[in-house]
Amino acid sequence: MKVSVQILIGMTLIVLTACSTQEIKQDAQPIPAVDKAPAMTPGSSPMSGQNPPLTLAKDDKTLNLMRIMDGGACKNDYQGAKGIFLIYADPADVERIRHEQGTKIFGDFENKIQLFATEALQKAINETNLGEDPFSLGADEAQEKLAKQLFNNFRSSVADAVKLFKQETTLTLDIVPFAPSFIFYQQGCEATHLEPEI
Repeated sequence: MKVSVQILIGMTLIVLTACSTQEIKQDAQPIPAVDKAPAMTPGSSPMSGQNPPLTLAKDDKTLNLMRIMDGGACKNDYQGAKGIFLIYADPADVERIRHEQGTKIFGDFENKIQLFATEALQKAINETNLGEDPFSLGADEAQEKLAKQLFNNFRSSVADAVKLFKQETTLTLDIVPFAPSFIFYQQGCEATHLEPEI
């Protein structure tokens, strides 16, 4: 998985804008300020909307969106998927670790996260039925079903790695696929399809 520079810059701008005193507007509908936005829970799926939630509730903590990763994998020569993954972390843990161990440790953390998230994604895609659904009423419904299935498979695949990461690093973390970002390939999957678009 590679971190897209443009996505990081965009999310930085979103976070900075969210910290301002003005509301962000999209399509003439205001988005609530960060402190008023409901936190996503680990069991929920962000299936609608184009803006990722800035917070996530886990283990009685509110985790903040820290990073965005993009990734993709092929199941076979024909089927695969790519999309964006949201990395949430406890800001109190981040500050404590930064104070105790310095900022260089986060580079090691990022490498570990990319490694286990890549493995979880490949496993999730292998377990997802990417075949065309004859019972879907249209492309949108088919996309939503695939995204939900991949979301659930990824969450199951990555759960143990996230727990182990917390035990090793003391950083409370979660990784969530951003369902609206996913593109599914059903008639040809190659490495060139999975490269991030610039």
